Formats: sequence, structure tokens, C-alpha cells
Amino acid sequence: MMVVLLLLLCCGVEVVVATADESSPAPVGKGGSDHGSCPGGDGDGEGYRKQLWVFGDSYADTGNLGNLGRELTHAWYYPYGITFPRHPTGRFSDGRVLTDFVASAVGIATPVAYKLRRRGGHGGEVASRGMNFAVGGSGVLDTGYFQRNISSQIDLFQKQLRGCGPTGVALVVVSGNDYSAVVDKNNGTSEAAIAYIPTVVRGLREQLRRLRDEVGMKKVVVTNLHPMGCTPYFTRLLNYSGCDTLANAGSDQHNAALRSVLHDLDPANTTFLLLDLHTPFLNLITAAADDKFPVRLRPCCETFTADGHCGQEDEAGNKQYTVCDDPERHFYWDDVHPTQAAWAAYY
Repeated sequence: MMVVLLLLLCCGVEVVVATADESSPAPVGKGGSDHGSCPGGDGDGEGYRKQLWVFGDSYADTGNLGNLGRELTHAWYYPYGITFPRHPTGRFSDGRVLTDFVASAVGIATPVAYKLRRRGGHGGEVASRGMNFAVGGSGVLDTGYFQRNISSQIDLFQKQLRGCGPTGVALVVVSGNDYSAVVDKNNGTSEAAIAYIPTVVRGLREQLRRLRDEVGMKKVVVTNLHPMGCTPYFTRLLNYSGCDTLANAGSDQHNAALRSVLHDLDPANTTFLLLDLHTPFLNLITAAADDKFPVRLRPCCETFTADGHCGQEDEAGNKQYTVCDDPERHFYWDDVHPTQAAWAAYY
């Protein structure tokens, strides 16, 4: 099984991708300069370089989706957060999400969510480790879920920089909301989502180009698309017995198009780095003999109905879902999001 490790080292931000069969992975570069008067800059350079700027959706969101009530913003309500920190924090999981683990690899605390930047006495240290602009429900383009798309998130980033040249690493996370939105508008057909791939990838290309050429990021890490057909949203229809092949084919096509875009933007592989979610996820989910996750296709938090959601309650406050005894035995937390244990296994 291939395991991808993202190591963002403190001395100049060195980015490495390692796999189980690569004993001596090579760095793909260093970047950044010091701006002591810029957000988070402390003048000595080292602290400022250890920054993570996050853009994307619920796979990376650590609190940017505001609490608009249980029906609209499930992640602010029980049982989300039951593993960590044992109460809801706006993360779409029982605990930590991708951003938390990438920040740990960088050697910093999790970047403050943009929406929470003025809370908790963060003060001047808010941007010292970067900031998280990712928000659940967002996409590369407008998804119709009333959330800032990646372009709007980058707009906020530029305002935070106040004209300074950025340092550190940008992480761009895309987990499929653009495609889900198209399916919702086209009677639930995967074919409609697949036809939308060129549009989404063109939009993603423009935002990646913008981060490099307009914002000035020297290192940009972008995720590929996980095997969407293996999420409980699809496997429930198959009695959790297997993955949806058409949805997974769509993920494959998106990823192939993304690889082509990255090569076109950066043939020398000096700025953009692909963070592979697809291969490790698929291996962890489909491995023939792996006792790490005895339950791989059924979510830990399972709704009573296919159109329900984790944490749903009826008008009388009765739970319309069940929660497993041990989230660490499950790969998926809810219909589309991994458990904290799954993210930890990925690392």
C-alpha cells in the first residue's frame, strides 16, 4: 500500500512526497522571503516561513462555515467532534481533518480559520502560522450552496497580505462539491457530473495560476479527487457492498485532467505539487487484508434515510441517525467525510 507523506520542513519550506517504495524522496524546492512588517511576520524570517494558507471545502474547513442551525450546518452540532476535541468545532468529522494533519507536518499549530480570526485572543499571532479560508460546501466555481468559492477565498487571502509577498505553502483542497451541485441540478445523474469535468478543471487551473502569478505563492500543493464512488453517499445504494464504478471513473477523469493542467502550468515541477488523496484512499478502502478499518464503506454516523444527514433530529428532538461505538474502526464518518482515524492513516 502506498502511503503519501507531506513534509513541509521549517528551513525554507522544503516539500517532499514520499511513498513506501521510495527510500530517498527528492525535494521539489524552497521558497519564500521574509517580511517582518507583513501579517505574521516577526522579522526573523524562520517563523514567517512556516505558514500554511488553506483554500477549499469541507475536507479542509476548521470552522469557516458559520453556525446557521442544525439543518444547514451539521458540523456545529453533536455528534461532530466527539473524538476531538469532544465537542463540535465546525469540522466535518468526528475529529481532525486534512488541514490539521498538514499543519502538524509543517510543524505548526493548525492555522486559524478566517471566520474565527478575531476570537479567542489570537491577536497578532493569527497569521504567524497562516490562515484557513476553506469553507464547507464551496467549490472551484459557484456551487449554489452560498459559500465562497476558491476564487473568493483567494480574494480574502490577498486582503490579509496587505500587499506583502506571501511566504509559506498554499494548500488547495477540492473534494467534489462542483460535481455534487451539478448532479443535484440534473436529476442525480453521474453523467452530468462527468460532462462538467473540463469546466471545473479549467476553473481550477485559473485559480492555481492566479496563486502563483498574481498572489506570488512559490509553493502550491493541490489535492486530487478522492474515489467519490466509494463514499457512503454512493455505497449506501449498493448496501455498502462495493464502490460505484461510474462515480469513480469520474474521479479518475478529473485527476487525469488535473495532472495535465499541472504539467502545463509547471513543466519543471518547481511550484505546484500534487497531493495524492485518491491512491491511498482507494488502497485503504479496498485492501483485501487490512484490519485497520474493518468497516470501510458504511459510515460511523449513519442516517435513517438516504436523504437525511448525520446529526439530524425530528421536530421532537429525536435522533434520526445512529453513531457507531468506535469511529476508529470506520474509514468514513458520515456520507462523504473521512473519520479522524482515516486522515491519520493517510499520513
